[in-house]
Amino acid sequence: MTNTLPRVRADGGGRPATEHTPVVAPVSRLRALDGLRLIAALMVALYHYGGRSGDISKGWGTSPKKLFPDAHTWFSYGCLGVQIFFVISGFVICMSGWGRPLRSFFASRVSRLYPAYWTAVLLVTAVFALPWVIYQAVTPSAFLVNLTMLQMPLGVPRVLGVCWTLWAELRFYALFALCVVLPGATRRRVVLFCAGWTLAAALATTAHQPFLDAVFMPEYAPFFIGGMGLYLLHRDRRDITAWGIVAVSWAIGQHEAVAGLWHRPNPAAFSNRHAWVIIAIITLGFALVGAIALGRLRWADWRWLTVAGALTYPFYLVHEHLGWVVVGVLHRGLCVPAPATFALTLAAMLGLAWLMNRSVERWATPMLRAALIRPPAPSGRT
Repeated sequence: MTNTLPRVRADGGGRPATEHTPVVAPVSRLRALDGLRLIAALMVALYHYGGRSGDISKGWGTSPKKLFPDAHTWFSYGCLGVQIFFVISGFVICMSGWGRPLRSFFASRVSRLYPAYWTAVLLVTAVFALPWVIYQAVTPSAFLVNLTMLQMPLGVPRVLGVCWTLWAELRFYALFALCVVLPGATRRRVVLFCAGWTLAAALATTAHQPFLDAVFMPEYAPFFIGGMGLYLLHRDRRDITAWGIVAVSWAIGQHEAVAGLWHRPNPAAFSNRHAWVIIAIITLGFALVGAIALGRLRWADWRWLTVAGALTYPFYLVHEHLGWVVVGVLHRGLCVPAPATFALTLAAMLGLAWLMNRSVERWATPMLRAALIRPPAPSGRT
């Protein structure tokens, strides 16, 4: 779920990068990818506000199924925005790592993720600690662990519900950094990484070992891998191997999505998703990123899409838990009708995301990146 689109090398070469290799070369920004990223985030928000039961029901005062009897099932498909995020991430991270030394890649990822994340953790913890808020804040100990973004593997209660996706992103970054960025990104290394990860994820499914599942992420790997394949097509649309990577990843990805989200129709269930709709949404996500990769959406070059891309990550972080509170204030406290509450909550969270981007990310991200990329001063010792 990264928000900035790195630049590719002007020569398109596959030479391994060194510490003295120029990192970037100016090219036009893929603004359509920014727009697609915000659409995926809004899909997830629709799911969190109206596509499931649980804590959001406390905000509404009843199940969203009763408030949105016709729309709640469609909202339930919004969780597939995460899979679309992962496809975009595979594309962007492959682009980011191409031509970068490891230090630069590490600095770009940490500085992109953590400033807004720390802000969101602080905001949610502070709001949940207010006496009139019905949701419970985590303990101080859990709060401190959450700042590391490692609460999922450590089994610590989460401040942000969406942080499980960030844990998946971190594992992807680690695998990509070790296997591609560290030795130097080339087409051959990316292809071997995609092939090796696909096989490892399949074997992890067979092994039923939690450690292998945690490392190779069989339920999410095809989306990251598919995104990397689409980046290879962005570099060379005639690359038949890249087309194969995308096709195999799509086939496995739709299966994983159906296996995780479909169940037999049950009148007692909150909603009954149809397998063909899940497949269609996954296919559309791959197709849209593919259209951007192949230049078919180059016409979507509006400047406001850059703003949309900048809002996506902070919006994604804060919209769920703080949205519960806003829904409760508007709908239960002020008796605002459910549709208006829905729209106003989305608008409020987008406004908060804009504030986070302007007041935190704009200065903290470059400052942290510069600090991390700066080599350590010599100690003077021999």
